[in-house]
Formats: sequence, C-alpha cells, structure tokens
Amino acid sequence: MIVFGMTPEIWLPLAFGGLMAFSMLAYIVLDGYDLGVGLLMARATQDEKDRMIASIGPFWDANETWLVLGVGLLLVAFPIAHGMILTALYLPIAIMLFGLILRGVAFEFRAKVGPEQKIWWNRIFVAGSAITALSQGFMLGMYVMGFELTLAHLAFAALSGVCVAAGYAYIGAAWLILKTEGKLQRRAVGWARVSLALMAFGMLAVSLATPLVSERIFERWFSLPAIVALAPIPLITAAVFAILWVMLKSMPRPDDRWAIVPFLGGIVLYVLAFNGLAYSFYPYVVPERLTLWQASAAPESLIIILFGAGIMVPVIAAYSAFSYWVFRGKATALTYH
Repeated sequence: MIVFGMTPEIWLPLAFGGLMAFSMLAYIVLDGYDLGVGLLMARATQDEKDRMIASIGPFWDANETWLVLGVGLLLVAFPIAHGMILTALYLPIAIMLFGLILRGVAFEFRAKVGPEQKIWWNRIFVAGSAITALSQGFMLGMYVMGFELTLAHLAFAALSGVCVAAGYAYIGAAWLILKTEGKLQRRAVGWARVSLALMAFGMLAVSLATPLVSERIFERWFSLPAIVALAPIPLITAAVFAILWVMLKSMPRPDDRWAIVPFLGGIVLYVLAFNGLAYSFYPYVVPERLTLWQASAAPESLIIILFGAGIMVPVIAAYSAFSYWVFRGKATALTYH
C-alpha cells in the first residue's frame, strides 16, 4: 500500500514514530502534572494533601496508560532500538518502576489507614513521585548525551533530572491553580513561580547542550537558512515564559478568571520543547546509531500492529477526554465510601 507516494517500508516507520512521540508527549503532560502534585505535597499541610490527592484521584492511574502505550509501541515497532535503549538505561528504568510502584501502593493505602499512619503513606507517595520524576529526567539527559557514561555526561543527566522534576512541579502547581481555591490555590501560585524559573533554566541547559553533543544537530539548528526558519521556536518559548511569569504575579484573581492559562501555557512549553528535541534527533530513534528505518520491524508486522494501534489510541484518547469532562470543575473534599 503506497501512501503519498511512499512505500510501506518508508511511511510505516514514520507513522509509528509519530504515534510513539504522541504517546510519550501525552504521558509527559498528563502524568507530569500528577507527578508534580505528588512532589508539591511535601510542602502542604495534611488538609491540603487530601485536597491535592482529590484533584488527581480520578485521573492519575489512567494517565500512566500513555507510558505503557509508548513503550509498547517502541517494543513492537522498533525492537532493536527498544533493546539498545533499555540496555543503556536499565538501572534508571528499574528505579523509575520502583517509584511508580511506591506511588500506586501509597495512593491506595493512605485511604485505608488512620491519620497517624496516613502521614507515612503521604511521605511514601512524595518519595515515589520524586524518584519517578528524577529518574525520568536522568534518562532524558542520558538520551540527549547519547548514553555516554562519562562523569560530565552523568552530571548533566543528574541536572536534567532536577530540571524535569521542576517542570513537573510547575505543571502540577498549574493544575492546582485550576482545580483548587482559597489558601491552597494561593500557595500553588507561589509554587508555580519558583518552579517556572527552574523549568526555564532546565530547558535552556538542554537546548544549549543538545547541539554541542552532535555536529549534525549543530548544523541542523545553526546553518543557513535553518537558523532563520527555526528562530520562532526559541522566541515563542521565551515569550510564553514571560507571559506566564507576568500572569502569575497577578494570580489568583478573585473571580478565578484565567485560572486555566498557567496549565495551558505549561502544555505549550512542553510541546515546544518536545518538538525541538524531535527535530534535533530525527531521523534517529537511538541518537547517532539507529534511524527509524534501521530499527523498525518488518512492514508486514507493522501493518497488522497499525490496525490495532488505530483502534486503541482513539479509544484511550476518548476515554481520557470523557473522564476529564465528567470530573471538570474544582476538586471537592476527599471522601471514601
């Protein structure tokens, strides 16, 4: 089957690369905010913790579906790349999974114990969120550095871990601005300001480091006419940061107007950063080692998998959209029946 003049050997890896990228971006945004809420619980009172959990309760478990989908697509569509990436990142992936398990266990058990025991499960939930966020940022740093295990590369990956956690904290704070009110909403605005500054620093660090690790990436960004055509990306990013910084200074508003803007702005920043990384590394799925076409499975297998993905991705997206519609509005007091 030829699509837009391209044979299956050409367009199928591109299609699966796009599906995998969409899944990972959806995960980063959706699970990013509930990881951020988990991180911010370390600064909250007991009553605030309950309200924060209530704000993510209907969504957090389903948000992780996008991670499973993205990794599953990597496995079935790009099995060689899956093996290379998991081999290079085996330890941080194991640590991330440990963090996710801690979060899941703590989320369930905190609802079934008394106030004294709940304190410890809250701490475990915060720890699980921190472990997950830091390990994901570390993996991003190692990916950008091409999986090189030098002291400088490990230091950059550690810095990337802190900055990704700050990015999650920002979008988590933005979610709380949208979903809460009163004192907790005012505190969320303060958290958003601090984490926005750290997020800006992290994006700047990754943006400067990425072209330096590869002459090919440097040429893609800074050769003519690419540098002119791509200039809107950093300019728009800087403008969004500036707009959010100014808006947060005047929030929360008495009428709760524009409460959604910090969250939408965070999504825009995530999309811009993700597209920048995708442009930098395309067509490689493993930096400087394997392209999409070198790593892809046989076209016959990809055709069959595409039919399944064509059904599951819209179903997951529709279910997620429906759940957000049903539980729209401010988070109410946390109760269990």
